[in-house]
Amino acid sequence: MRFQLILSATLAASVSANPLSKRAAIDDCLKSAGVPVDTRGSNDWTSDVRPFNQRLPYTPVAIAVPTSIEHVQGAVSCAAKVGLKVNPKSGGHSYASFGLGGENGHLIVELDRMSKVTLDSSTNIATVQAGARLGHVATALYNQGKRAFSHGTCPGCAHLCPFSSVGVGGHSLHGGFGFSSHTYGLAVDWIVGATVVLANGTVVETSETVNPQLFWAMRGAGSSFGIVVVFKFNTFAAPSQVTAFQVNLPWNSASSIASGWTIIQDWVQNTMPKEMNARVFGSPSQTQIQGLYHGNSNNMRTAIQPLLSKLGASLSNSQQYDWMGAFSYYTYGGTVDVTHPYNSVETFYSKSLVTTALPSNVMQNVGQYWMSRAKSTNRDWYIIIDFYGGVNSATTKVPANATSYAYRGDKLWLYEFYDRVNSGSYPSNGFSFLDGWVKTFTDGLTTSQWGMYINYADPTMSRADAQNVYYRQSLNKLKVLKAQYDPTEVFYYPQSIEPATLT
Repeated sequence: MRFQLILSATLAASVSANPLSKRAAIDDCLKSAGVPVDTRGSNDWTSDVRPFNQRLPYTPVAIAVPTSIEHVQGAVSCAAKVGLKVNPKSGGHSYASFGLGGENGHLIVELDRMSKVTLDSSTNIATVQAGARLGHVATALYNQGKRAFSHGTCPGCAHLCPFSSVGVGGHSLHGGFGFSSHTYGLAVDWIVGATVVLANGTVVETSETVNPQLFWAMRGAGSSFGIVVVFKFNTFAAPSQVTAFQVNLPWNSASSIASGWTIIQDWVQNTMPKEMNARVFGSPSQTQIQGLYHGNSNNMRTAIQPLLSKLGASLSNSQQYDWMGAFSYYTYGGTVDVTHPYNSVETFYSKSLVTTALPSNVMQNVGQYWMSRAKSTNRDWYIIIDFYGGVNSATTKVPANATSYAYRGDKLWLYEFYDRVNSGSYPSNGFSFLDGWVKTFTDGLTTSQWGMYINYADPTMSRADAQNVYYRQSLNKLKVLKAQYDPTEVFYYPQSIEPATLT
């Protein structure tokens, strides 16, 4: 203990506001602790510091590349001693570059050298190191026992954004919606335990019975509370048959959008079977229903036909696969099983929404904006409207207070708004396009009817606004727990949970 106090005092005395001073101090501390790091200017440094969103590059003070829990402990302890903020980076697919700190000058803990996945065949519990990416997890679980857990997709990104790029850490801790969520719930709902490094460098286990309050906070807002180094996921038997399908929608006017959307909304609320997972995907060139049905193609056709009849539409494509074939379908030809390095990059601005069912006037206003402003925007934009809730949705049946993830119950739609450029910089006058589109929704809804999804993070929001729209009714409790577990905000990024002032 006396050695630790002397070391801490020595480091503190050597650190000033000068980032170069902190760089020397963190380098010395990490070296003394035996924590592997990227050498500045090396290929690994260049790869690990490359942001997915090229609009938001940040320069860390150092990048730790642990291969053990002890390495993660050492990195966090050094950051706290030196006075640096620290951020875990699992895959690297952060829309806001929060895995790089969301600003310059942080210590980044690059976890992707820790990607082992092991399935216990007696309990069907998967032990997953936090640096694994979703494609690797899915492949390993299937190969080890034809098991699966509810995972996400990376829709609309084509060759630039393969599904394999998404890290299990940020995806799962902040919700984790995808093309199995209507059937099986969110990824966060399959976490049954986690090994966490806290801000003081200690390691704790969490579950429903061990540190349950921290476990609650981690499942929805985990990046503000610690670094998960190992997940425990429950799993389900991977379906032997899954059918991918598309339906072309003739949405070419505000009225056709409103009328078609009304039909779909009624079907999602009251009829859509549990096995169905789908979304509307709209771009400058097309509007489709896209989906995966967890069953064979004959049953899929029977299940969707009532909707098609009302829409006056027909299937444009359908194909039956096994689980991994279906898993690969929406990777758009990307490699599924990838661990390191991270290579996906785009330049874009994105926003999100989660809403209840929409009143007709909101649908009409959204449709008008879609047909006017969106159609006249000469960039590679898209909107995704995920069929999120409804009577048979596993996602919204989870009790609202079961986790800190906020959006259950009456929430029906999850939206992603995405506007990108294929070369050059994103235009400074481009932000108003998506801001205005989101406003056409929220102007017609009450606060309780909408929120936003942090996995599609929008860094243009203030910290206060971001916390409110991401966490809603969970926020006050999260702030209290933040004050207990990380009062000095060792784990910080510009939209992280702010600790409450405790009296």
